[in-house]
Amino acid sequence: MKTNFIVSKHFLLSSFFSVFLLILASCGRSGDGGGNSEDNTALSNLIINSEIVGKSASFPDGDGSGTVNFSVSATNATSYKMLIGSETLSSTTGKFSYNFNTPGTNSHDIFVSAYRGDKFISGKTSVTVYKAPTQLWSDEFNTDGFPNPNNWGYDTGNNNGWGNNEVQYYTNRQENAYVSNGTLKIVLKKEAYQGFNYTSARLLSKGKFSFKYGRVDIRAKLPAGGGTWPALWMLGDNISTVGWPACGEIDIMEHVGNQLNKIYGTLHHPGHSGGNGDGATINIPNVTTEFHVYSLDWSPSQIKFYVDNQLFYTFANSASLPFNQNFFFIMNIAMGGNFGGAVDPNFNSSTMEVDYVRVYQ
Repeated sequence: MKTNFIVSKHFLLSSFFSVFLLILASCGRSGDGGGNSEDNTALSNLIINSEIVGKSASFPDGDGSGTVNFSVSATNATSYKMLIGSETLSSTTGKFSYNFNTPGTNSHDIFVSAYRGDKFISGKTSVTVYKAPTQLWSDEFNTDGFPNPNNWGYDTGNNNGWGNNEVQYYTNRQENAYVSNGTLKIVLKKEAYQGFNYTSARLLSKGKFSFKYGRVDIRAKLPAGGGTWPALWMLGDNISTVGWPACGEIDIMEHVGNQLNKIYGTLHHPGHSGGNGDGATINIPNVTTEFHVYSLDWSPSQIKFYVDNQLFYTFANSASLPFNQNFFFIMNIAMGGNFGGAVDPNFNSSTMEVDYVRVYQ
């Protein structure tokens, strides 16, 4: 669909827009307007058409390429200029094509002038266009066996309950973490091991992959059972030097088996650690029987949490917070503890399946 905008020579402009016009007018006087100062032919009927590439009923803001084609015309015009952000484009035909590079769906103002010699008329339109982010990193879990050692290491042991009175013992055994049939399986088992009654796995990308800002999508199916506490989360790279919570913690997804289908998205930082974290919850059906996509959209100004692309929490980020450095991933299932709660005595085993982890920038 095309958007038309018609404006007369006497269109009333904002002060900002007027400054822009003066700049373009001076450019026109330098000789690139295609006429001379004695030409008294009037300019009129400025029309701006925009066509978003890939726009359809299913994709109203385009196909993700971020490309928009413009067609500009004006009666008696010999050349045209277009200002998009800080970029100025020139054309003698009125045909322009522009690729917007900011990821996500964004609205952009477009300023256009038509010239004949030192005369010009100007107008403004806007477009809302979707630019798909570029994939920075992923693990698709397509190779059977141990998780890819280039991507994942392990935290092992109980570590005094990991600060939460948890009752599981983390291992690096294939019985507790393995890849098969296109998914990573993290298995929480009831078994006597190293003096504990439950085993599980805690995988982390520390020292292997970390990043700052971007979009994270993790497709997963969660374990079931009273006391289970699966988490998909991140910690700041500087945890070894500044400790927790100064390093910052981003919990993309947490679930408690005793609160079935209630998904938590939480941030921890100084003054907001433990049960005082910043976050929200959303109820999603069938989290233990179906796959869902748990997502994070992280920028210098805000951090957004989604399930199946449904936004449920937005946090205002700032330079004073620890969420402006590289973070690494952790995936685990804890058992019991301060958050997991009472353990079902009849629990035997349950698995978290992760289909993929994808990072975009």
